[in-house]
Amino acid sequence: MVAGLRLFAPLAVLLSAVAQETGNHPDWPRWCGKVYKPEYPSFEPGGEATEPKALPSPALHVQFKPRYNIYLEGETQGEFIVNADVSKWYGVPWPKLDTPADAPPIVFTINLVANNSVLVSRNVSVDTRDNLFAFNLTGLQPSLEPYKVVLFGATQAGAPNVTATSELHYLPEKKTGSVTKLDNLNGGFLFRNAKTDGKFEPLLPYGFYALCDRFLCADDAKDQIKKYHDLGLTGMVSLSTVFKSRAEYEYMDSLDLKYQYDLRDYFRNLTAVQEQVTAIKDFDAIYAYWGTDEPDGWQYPFDQPLSAANLIRKIDPYHPVSVTLNCQNYYFKEYTAGADFIMADPYPIAINATFSKWGTPCNATYGDCGCDNCDGNVQDVPRRLDALARYERWHGLWPKTKVHNPQSFHGEDYWFRDPTQAEEVAMNALAFNHAAKSILSWVWPASEALGEIHGRFAKKVATAPVREFLVLERPSKIEMEGSGVLDAAYWMREDQVLVNVVNGGYEAINQTVKVPLPETIQPKKLKSVVWGNGTWSLKNDEVRLGPVEGMSTNIVILQF
Repeated sequence: MVAGLRLFAPLAVLLSAVAQETGNHPDWPRWCGKVYKPEYPSFEPGGEATEPKALPSPALHVQFKPRYNIYLEGETQGEFIVNADVSKWYGVPWPKLDTPADAPPIVFTINLVANNSVLVSRNVSVDTRDNLFAFNLTGLQPSLEPYKVVLFGATQAGAPNVTATSELHYLPEKKTGSVTKLDNLNGGFLFRNAKTDGKFEPLLPYGFYALCDRFLCADDAKDQIKKYHDLGLTGMVSLSTVFKSRAEYEYMDSLDLKYQYDLRDYFRNLTAVQEQVTAIKDFDAIYAYWGTDEPDGWQYPFDQPLSAANLIRKIDPYHPVSVTLNCQNYYFKEYTAGADFIMADPYPIAINATFSKWGTPCNATYGDCGCDNCDGNVQDVPRRLDALARYERWHGLWPKTKVHNPQSFHGEDYWFRDPTQAEEVAMNALAFNHAAKSILSWVWPASEALGEIHGRFAKKVATAPVREFLVLERPSKIEMEGSGVLDAAYWMREDQVLVNVVNGGYEAINQTVKVPLPETIQPKKLKSVVWGNGTWSLKNDEVRLGPVEGMSTNIVILQF
């Protein structure tokens, strides 16, 4: 998880022939495909996602997915999401795509591949996204194997036509332990266990990667876990095995403290993966598996994370599997192929972004400065999340849920101090603005100051009512005027709107600033201030905030 592990690069070199590392010059010490020691010359690392070559003319790119990654026996209705994009990179010819409003609609069916039975028969307009179509689940038999489904579409005249494929997971009911769903529309986590009375509720896992040493495996581990829980933190990545810390896992179950189970040290040993998943899968507070840590940084063979994730899902299809990416742009598609959701861990605070401790410069083809291709400021967080979403578009992939792993540490000659409390909140608030659905910081135990601020912020954002906005809806960008350090977004839910404004600069803005919501959104009153010291005002259908402190976060709920 931490780049300082590269101190053991000579060992990695010895093992590289066996490990079959990816990229160029695998016999040299590298990180993110780049050499970082002065005795090695710079070279093109490879693996870079780039914008595809444009097609000769616009094309119709149809994709579809079930609304949720899994449905359970007993649920009677599901939904498919259908996107009918006009793309310059992917798709098939279609009439009048130069003026999509005039293009003929797509008349389509969604069928089970096995027997060709029709689940959906509808029309959808070209150049639209997020179209939801209900279908009946009662005619399906629950199965641990996914149903293959296919969309057949055409114009009313019958030609041209378009096809797309997907999978539908309709699982047998789970009678013990927890279940987690991922929302393929808005990206959030939905969680069910005995404490939710069998109902799925929005979950925003907010917490830390929690060490075995000095925490989960300490003599007073239960007391420490209780203090962690009482801070207001709602989740963790638990860095101890169920075989070593069963009593602690059972205690977290009793507290309903959600955990993502760590398999990072075992994913290359499928026997160990099977043993651990079998042992933990029916616990009550597990919500996911941490499948692989920074395979892009370590240049692991592509098949290793994929094989582990496939095995995890075969044993336990009721909980999603994650991957943590450290690199800014190194074989994104290959390293995320097996993951259900993606965690990103840019650590930008107090680094030297241009020259490394190894005595080499840092750039796109050389060096390692602790945060790959970063500028060394809080804006590296949204830049990284935006980049991951951009790579998905370039590869024609359905977007996966994103999680932000903020920096809550210093050291190893990369990071010269901890983030301040203001920087910590700003990074997390920026992550929410750019569609992150969870916050899991490296590493616990952390400093008292960072533990306190994370807990205080978690109490605001990871519980109702803010949680429902962040988990169940999607952020929309607000274009702010000024120097570019203001980053803002809003979330709509029923008759309310959540607004988040982050000043990612260190200087205050000593005046009111306009927060320009769309004309269709005209809130009438301030319902509640969630976070921050700025003054909000509503006047003449305008939302204003000010003054805005340097490195500050201001969050408010407005009502129509």
